[in-house]
Amino acid sequence: MITTEQIKELRDMTGVSIMQCKKALEEAGGDKEKALFALRKKSKEIAAKKDERTLGASVVDAYIHSNKKVGALIELSCETDFVARNEEFIFLAREIAMHITAMNPEFVDESQISDEARAAVTELFKKEVEESGKPADLQAKMMEGKLKTYFAEKTLLNQSFVKDPDLTITDLINRYVQKFGEKIAVARFVRFSAAK
Repeated sequence: MITTEQIKELRDMTGVSIMQCKKALEEAGGDKEKALFALRKKSKEIAAKKDERTLGASVVDAYIHSNKKVGALIELSCETDFVARNEEFIFLAREIAMHITAMNPEFVDESQISDEARAAVTELFKKEVEESGKPADLQAKMMEGKLKTYFAEKTLLNQSFVKDPDLTITDLINRYVQKFGEKIAVARFVRFSAAK
């Protein structure tokens, strides 16, 4: 039997509807971790369905670290002005801006990585891969792995959320997509750092 407290706890953790939390807990046999995994999977499915929708509204928000030496400005987009004005949507923008301030990503997603940037990083790892002495096919796989790891650390949507390393920024956004029922995307961001 799923208790009201279990449903409330899961709702507080995820922000999704009571009915979705109840259903996830029932399917997971009351196991909170399994229910969280099920909700995360459902969030991805919902976000994928909304991927083709048009973004028509945005909010610009900022985060400045307490030392006043570093901060970030972000434009977070959604489908409607109704959601853009929602306090929870603005909170999400601020959370992502705080993450950008802390983690210093260079790109929103993989599509922003230029051929020049890929070539420069490939050149960076080239000597190390060649000196491994492995056959060419393994060297190619090594290089692929190194590039994937490097760019995952530099790409905002692939980074682990600084406040909850179990979530990527994509997972965090997908939670809000599930909550609001609208497509949400980081349109752009910029990080500022004061001169030393």
